Formats: sequence, C-alpha cells, structure tokens
Amino acid sequence: MKRAVYKKLLIWKNGTKRKPLLLQGARQVGKTYLVNEFGHKEYSNYVYLNFEQNPNLVSLFKNELSPEKIINNISLFIGRKINSTDTLIFFDEIQVVPEVLTSLKYFYEQAPDFHIIAAGSLLGVSVGKQSSFPVGKVNFMTLYSMSFIEYLTAFGEKLMVENLVNAKKIEALPEILHNKLLTHLKLYLYLGGMPEVLQDYLDNRDIISVRKIQNEILEAYKRDFSKYTDKTQAIKTSELWHSIPRQLAKESKKFKYSDVRKNARAVTFEQTIEWLKKAGLIDVVYNISIPKLPLSGYADYSKFKIYLHDTGLLGAMLNLSSNIIVEPTELFSEYNGAFIENFVASELVASGIKDLFYWSSKSDAEVDFILQKDNNIYPLEVKSGTSKNLKSIRSYEDKYKPKLIYRTSSRNFIQSGNFINIPLYASFLLGNDYK
Repeated sequence: MKRAVYKKLLIWKNGTKRKPLLLQGARQVGKTYLVNEFGHKEYSNYVYLNFEQNPNLVSLFKNELSPEKIINNISLFIGRKINSTDTLIFFDEIQVVPEVLTSLKYFYEQAPDFHIIAAGSLLGVSVGKQSSFPVGKVNFMTLYSMSFIEYLTAFGEKLMVENLVNAKKIEALPEILHNKLLTHLKLYLYLGGMPEVLQDYLDNRDIISVRKIQNEILEAYKRDFSKYTDKTQAIKTSELWHSIPRQLAKESKKFKYSDVRKNARAVTFEQTIEWLKKAGLIDVVYNISIPKLPLSGYADYSKFKIYLHDTGLLGAMLNLSSNIIVEPTELFSEYNGAFIENFVASELVASGIKDLFYWSSKSDAEVDFILQKDNNIYPLEVKSGTSKNLKSIRSYEDKYKPKLIYRTSSRNFIQSGNFINIPLYASFLLGNDYK
C-alpha cells in the first residue's frame, strides 16, 4: 500500500546531510513493510536484520561498535560483502538490542556513506531509556496508521485525493461526491488505518475477518505491556489502556485518573501515560486557558484528553457492531462523538501537528482543538452531527478575535466571512504539512 511518508524517505536518501534514520511508530503500522519496499525499489543492494526474530544477531555488535567491524561481521553472516554504494541496511526491532541504537552514533561519525535505517515497535520507549542515545547523530521519522487519504488511495480514489489536496479555494463539492466521501469515511472509522486490516478488507470484504485482526493487534499490545515493563507497571498500563474507550464515551472526555482506579492520583499513572505516548499508542491533547504563543507555554498539563492512535482499534475495544456502517449518521454520533474527535486528533497528528491542545473557559465553553499555523492561532470545533451550534467557538472568537475560525463536520465545504467549515474527510488539510 502506498504511504505518504515514502516521499520523505526519498528526500532522506538523497539528502546531503543524511544521518542514520530512526523510524518510529506503533506496532503493526507498517514500518517493516514500508522499509522493505523502499529498500528493494530504491537500492541495488538491501540488507535486512530483525533482532526480535533472531536474538543471536546481537553478537554481531558485541565487544566493538566500530562500523568497519560491524559491517564485516554482517558481511560474514549474510555471505556477501557489503559496500556503501547504493546499499540500504535495515536494523529492525532494535528496541531489544541497546548496542544497535548506540552504534548509529559511530556510523554517523565514522561511516556516513552507509545508508542505515533502524526501527522498532517500541523504539520511542527504548530511546527514552538509553543513556547512550546518539543525540544529534540521527534523523527521526514517524510512521502512523494509515490516514484517511492513504485509505482513499488504497481503495482506488487517487483522483479524489489529488482534488482535495490541490484545491485552491474553499468550494463545496458536488453533493454526490461529498456523500461518496462520507460513505468512505464511515467505513474508515470502523476499519481504522492499520495496514493489515485494510489489506484484508480489500482482499476479502469480510468484516468478521477484519475484527479478528483488530483484536489480534490489541492482544499484541497487551503482550508488549508485560514484555517491556515490570509486573507492577504492566498492570497499571493495562488498567489505563482499557479505561480510555470508557473515558471517550463520556460526554466530557477530559481524562480522570479516578476512572482508571478508584481514588487514583496523577503520581500513580503519569509514567504510564508517557509510556503509551512514546509507544505511539495514544495521542494526548492538553488544555490551555489562554491561547498565546507558544501554546506549550500556556498549557495546563494536569488537564488533558487521551485518544487512541486508531479509530478501528477504538471500535474493537468498544465492540462496535458493523451494522452501524450502513446507518445514515449513527457512527458519527455514537459514544458522544468519540470516534469523530479521535479521528480528527489522529488526522492532525499524521498531517504534521506534533502537539495537540484544546481550550476551555470558566463558563464551560470548550473548543476541541487549538491550532498553531505559522504565527497564528486558530480554533477548531469538531461536530459529530449536522448541528449548526457554534456557541463555544463564538465565545472563543469574542474573547480572542482570531483571523479565522474552523469547524469540521459532516457538512460540505463552507466559507462565510472568517468562518470555515471543513468536511471531516478533509481534516488533514488543517495540519501543518498542508499549509
């Protein structure tokens, strides 16, 4: 399946300041498949080493971490000489071997001609633990589950994607095209963006098979909780993880520790949230009461919402029935719009916004997302239904006079003065990669 990040890999390959690349992302978002495809298509020679499948590979990095020695060891292992010319070396699942992560520093300093990509399902967690992490010696890239426009491309709607991406002005689509995209969106909300899930549905059109795969992915996540943390932390991670769908199903989606465990406090679960965030499994949206730059400087990190990185997995955790796909509007409003807010958060992150914030006032007005684009701040309200109620965002407008105010909903493209409605299926246009 075509991934948008492929173009970034090409830029990395051809860059004059290229460093070893760390590719981060949650388990089963397609990192291995992507790099394998990239290696075979873009290089004459490709070397793949998986440290989880073959733990004995660690011996190639023992005693000495000089690139010359490592390359010689790998050459002897695979039975052919490795040259830097038009060769990609892929170290996969490196979170199990700290020496591999450390070696990237020496590849940058002593053998910069070698093209090295390293990846791991829990690489973000592993990076945080490493005292010998090669600071400033690597490039970073993150792969997320497939976004809605990646889904559209996979489902044969490349022309539709190009039309959305290249539109020069806010203009309503013909109603038949708008409804077609909304139909696709409902299916995407149920399937999510995990590549294996989408490929299975493309091949078999079997919802039961899809749900089985989603549950298998969730089970793999649970195993990771136990495999990469101690017993006490694994229990806390599991508790918090399973509380997220319930918390999103509430009308107020503000995260409460007491909904994880009775009388629980922040100190008990702060580390757990950070672990899930670094593992790429959740997106955290922090509260701000005053929208000033930089937004991070005005955030209240004790107030936040947590969304899953994939709506399909959220639906699986809630055991959402597939018949909701064919209902006109139910999926948009189900669980108090949880799927829609979760979807928009994922789309914003995938399209280049690293830190997410929401705004609330003392008078109970709340705007779902506050966006920083260049040196401007814009409010974004998410509507799961067709309601035209703009009370909260107008309250924000009265206080702070933004140049533009945005709503994303199931309605078509609309612009009226400084108000812009972006259809939910085009939420990615609000990201920093689509200024």
